[in-house]
Amino acid sequence: MLSEHNEFLERAYRILNKVYFEDKLPEAVITIQSSQRAYGHITVGKVWQDNWDSYHEINISAEYLNRPVENIIATLLHECCHLYAMENNIKDTSNNYRYHNKRFKEIAEKRDLKISYHESTGWSVTEPTEKLIETIKKYNLDSQIDYVRKGAFEWTGGDAESDGDNGNGLTGTKGKKPKKKSSTRKYICPKCGNSVRATKDVNIACLDCMVQMVKEEQESKNPLQMP
Repeated sequence: MLSEHNEFLERAYRILNKVYFEDKLPEAVITIQSSQRAYGHITVGKVWQDNWDSYHEINISAEYLNRPVENIIATLLHECCHLYAMENNIKDTSNNYRYHNKRFKEIAEKRDLKISYHESTGWSVTEPTEKLIETIKKYNLDSQIDYVRKGAFEWTGGDAESDGDNGNGLTGTKGKKPKKKSSTRKYICPKCGNSVRATKDVNIACLDCMVQMVKEEQESKNPLQMP
């Protein structure tokens, strides 16, 4: 079932590599795995290996496969930009790989991504431009994926994706010093930053932005992957 979508993403990776990186990106393992707090990520280390080489992992979240395909391709291209930076020793993030600096913005915008600023994660909010959508259509990458893993945070609409510890997806206020554990939970809107607290786990939406609010996690970011 999902094998055809994995093949689709692998083909999309090869096309993006050719069109935007002159085929200079190394091979990467493209996965579709559960990641409720992220649209996607790339591992900093080469966590996959075979008998010949080792490879970075680029993951596309199974919970957000119901997004428009141009947003999924934008997520994949976003992670390709991180890989380009790593391959060329460009420091495009800081704060434990969470904060995206202007170097990342420059790399991504040269490759037909629209990048906007988020106060917690820097130049991370990613949207496909019209030029990217034209490329998607030109190379027949506009087939919508028809499977999605049912999860707590499903795509409910909207154009932008903000990137952070919650991945190339929903973001909170990570990057600060860990707070002491509390019996309350903090929920944050990934688009406008509005926040509320609750004494138990709840499903809650920001009515200003019409998107699911995300619970801020207390654990520190995994240093082996970046959104």
